[in-house]
Amino acid sequence: MRPRSPGLLLLLLWGLQAESQEEVRAMVGSDVRLRCIYPEENSFDLNDLYVYWQISMAGKGNADSVVTYYLSGNDSADHSDNHYKDRAQLSLDSMKRGDFSLHLRNITPQDEQKFICLVFQISLQLKKILEVTVTLHVAANYSMPVVSGPSQDEELTFTCTSTNGYPRPNVYWINKTDNSVLDDALHNSTVSLNARGLYDVVSVLRIRRTRHVNVGCCIENVLLHQNLTSGQTETFTGTKDSITEDPIDGSHGGEPRPVLSVLVVLAVIVALALAIGWLCRSRCPPRSYTGAQVARPELALTGDSWPAAAGAAADSLPRPVPEAHPGGCGTQLA
Repeated sequence: MRPRSPGLLLLLLWGLQAESQEEVRAMVGSDVRLRCIYPEENSFDLNDLYVYWQISMAGKGNADSVVTYYLSGNDSADHSDNHYKDRAQLSLDSMKRGDFSLHLRNITPQDEQKFICLVFQISLQLKKILEVTVTLHVAANYSMPVVSGPSQDEELTFTCTSTNGYPRPNVYWINKTDNSVLDDALHNSTVSLNARGLYDVVSVLRIRRTRHVNVGCCIENVLLHQNLTSGQTETFTGTKDSITEDPIDGSHGGEPRPVLSVLVVLAVIVALALAIGWLCRSRCPPRSYTGAQVARPELALTGDSWPAAAGAAADSLPRPVPEAHPGGCGTQLA
């Protein structure tokens, strides 16, 4: 059975399309295409169409905000919402083929909205022939979390920071020894919007003092199915008593030092003893030997009188009494 008029056919097609919905994900700063395509191949006269993209204004009931539109003789230079001015665009060539998709540039977090595409045909008394709802999800990567600390008071305090992400994250602290998640009661996280409309995170972990701590901070972006975990944060701590006892246990080479000191002292004592002995031996010769050396200049005579004078001088010298010196020093003048 043939429909009575083309208008009835278009009305049936609109009923099928009214429930059409799509979901799109886009990164902050990127461009995105929101699809709105007529379900059957067809060509359209742009002078017979009214194309309208809108979003619902949050907190204003049923009020809507214009993103962009096309109407014969009007290029939609004026927008109800300046947030989309010069960023939202329709392709005239594509619309002739039934593709009424919206091209949105430079995505911001504020673009996370439900966009509604409406197409009306003027020749059918502005009958709606197409309606598509596109939900846009916006995402941005968080910076790699950085952990500082700990501050070592009565308890250990670590601070984790991560910035410029979207949407709002989940924050976890991990015991990296066994990869277990620490109790949420141990940390306090603050998530705030910055000037770019992105989220910054500061999380503070407080745990009791232990000798060995190995923790990490994890930032989860649910939309991107992404977990960013800080680098290894390993800390060794101890009480004053444990620090004092470490050198005594001998595990760090404390015992060899007294032994080395004793050996050095003994070596110095031996060296001094040898030096004293050498000095005593060098001063050992008797005085009589020195006296004989001093008398030699008086015998320096000339001529024939030398033998006799030498003999007389020799007889006049007192003979020394031999002394018992070590090494035979007392027998040199006998």
